[in-house]
Amino acid sequence: MAACDFVCRSPAIARLALFLVALMSCITLLAHSQDAWLDQAPESDLPEGPGKAIIEEACVMCHALSLVSSAGYDRAQWLEAVDRMVTLGAELTPDQVPVVVDYLAANFPDRSTQAVVVAGAVEVSIKEWTVPTPGSRPHDPLVAPDGMIWYTGQRANVMGRFDPKTEQFKEYPLPIKDSGPHGLAADKDGNIWFTANSAAYVGKLDPKTGEVKEYKMPDPKAGDPHTPIFDQRGILYFTLQRANMIGRINPKTDEIKLITLPTPRSNPYGMVVGSDNTIYLCEFGGNRLAKIDPDTMELTEYTLPNPATRPRRIAITPDDVLWYSDYARGYLGRFDPKTGKHTEWTSPGGFGSQPYGITAIGDIIWYSESGVEPNTMVRFDPATEKFQTWPIPSGGGVVRNVSPTPDGSEIWLATSGVNGIARVSIKQP
Repeated sequence: MAACDFVCRSPAIARLALFLVALMSCITLLAHSQDAWLDQAPESDLPEGPGKAIIEEACVMCHALSLVSSAGYDRAQWLEAVDRMVTLGAELTPDQVPVVVDYLAANFPDRSTQAVVVAGAVEVSIKEWTVPTPGSRPHDPLVAPDGMIWYTGQRANVMGRFDPKTEQFKEYPLPIKDSGPHGLAADKDGNIWFTANSAAYVGKLDPKTGEVKEYKMPDPKAGDPHTPIFDQRGILYFTLQRANMIGRINPKTDEIKLITLPTPRSNPYGMVVGSDNTIYLCEFGGNRLAKIDPDTMELTEYTLPNPATRPRRIAITPDDVLWYSDYARGYLGRFDPKTGKHTEWTSPGGFGSQPYGITAIGDIIWYSESGVEPNTMVRFDPATEKFQTWPIPSGGGVVRNVSPTPDGSEIWLATSGVNGIARVSIKQP
């Protein structure tokens, strides 16, 4: 499929579509892990007013109330969202619908934040492609060892492969319905591993045959495998966000081990591996990072200074310093686990910019601002403490994760809300 010259679409509509995708994913997860979901559901933080009690009663059985309070749309968009909820089974009477919609529009209005473009000396070019299946909502990208680009077609229940040389796509339908493929990792043999976020398993796909091997979670509460990563020994680790767990799979023995985080509702999210094989992760449900001893699975938590910090994804530089995207506050954070020193910088888009996917190329930090319109790619040089940003031509529609090439010349993105993938080519000096 040829690259697209995108016409800028409404980012607000893209965000609404992603809200509905998240809603449907939550409902699917509930079917697999209702007890775990309710155990993790936070107390209501909704403002007072007509409609609050209705929402608390009708919505909490399908998704956490934080999914509501973190959103923001105009009245017409909220009406579309509520209509979809009713279609999916929310118990609202015709008289209650306008009350709920008015409440949501008044308390959670459209919070669109315009992108801030920061000029600089580095040059990049961005090229985008639409994936073959409409409505796939690619979630995560992965640059495989053979140079192929993979993505999870979360809503289409497919794994996608893209050849950058021929610009041809190939999609692999998953055998288990509504798997919700989410995160990606490649092993040394070229197999592509993925987390089935809606179906309680981790999958291994052989690109040569298309065969998928499923590793089903041994605990019924472990319903939502999330972000996977291989350590230096070829052991796969993965987070389970709502289940509040970390998982480990030994591909040689097929053994699966799960541990529960010590702090309830931590919502473990992004992961990286240090030079000594230590596993580091974000606790998106609080202001914490954590590390895992790969030999004992012992977990140590690091509390970040600001209670409002919500680290979502994480990167690591060659000196084993951790960098994280503070999604809630609009900050880029740095944490040195050796010294405990913490530093942070306001992201160019400020509050509401929602920094998300992040990676390190050498000492340089690259990440996406997913809450601005259009989404941006951000470059940060720790040596100069200078930012540079580039708008994504299509708008991006929430860039959730990024994946660099081994030589650092490119970064690949999944542009969920516009149903595509993108390549950021970095001009080398």
